[in-house]
Order: sequence, then structure tokens, then C-alpha cells
Amino acid sequence: MPRRNQGLGRILVMVYAVFALSSFARSIFQIATHFEQAPLAYLLSAFAAAVYIVATLSLARSGRTAWYVSVVAVGIELVGVVGVGLWTLLDPQLFADDTVWSRFGAGYGYIPLILPILGLAWLLGHRPRVEVESRP
Repeated sequence: MPRRNQGLGRILVMVYAVFALSSFARSIFQIATHFEQAPLAYLLSAFAAAVYIVATLSLARSGRTAWYVSVVAVGIELVGVVGVGLWTLLDPQLFADDTVWSRFGAGYGYIPLILPILGLAWLLGHRPRVEVESRP
């Protein structure tokens, strides 16, 4: 079996990297230029960017610790996109502007909703092996 960050895993890392870069740039711009218009949305965008950055870095690394960090980051992403998605549908007035996770990532072709599902599936299929200590 290929390592977690090779083959399709490398594509997953690249997609996460694109989302990390784009959501980070967008949130920095929004916070710097018109934070007062939609502070909740812009802070959620910055949080999403941080999650994408952590997920990208941990997915790109090998090892047990990186795997656990990846699972936690991608899990937080899934909870975030579902939670914010529901929140923006139930109380849209609270969000004067969209976040990357608004309406389950509708502004990004629902990739923010699909990505953590694919990420978790990939991670669970590429668990680190438990090394059994052999006795003499």
C-alpha cells in the first residue's frame, strides 16, 4: 500500500493546500479591509483557514503523530462545515457575508463538504501500522 501522502494522498494534500492558501488570503483581506461589516463570518473564515493549514501540513507528513493530527484537523473541518452550513441556513441574517463553510461550501462547489469526507476516508484507509514487539 502506498504511503498516506503519495499517489491519491498527494492530490488530497494539494487540494488542501489550495484551500489553505485561498481561505487564508481571503480571510486576511476581509479582516483587514472590512471586518466591521461581518466580524463573525470573517473570524470563521480565519478559523477555517487555520484548520486547512494544519490539515495540509499534517497530511503532507508521514508518521503516527501526523496521522492523528490529520484526523483531528479533518474532523474539525467536517464538524465546522456542517455546523456553519446549518447555522447559515437557519440564521442567515447573522452572516452578512459568506465564509468558506457557508451553506455547506456552496460558494466553492460544495468541495468544503466533500473534502473532509474524502480526507477521513483516505486517512482511515491508511492508518499507521501498529508494530508488534517480537519476543526472543
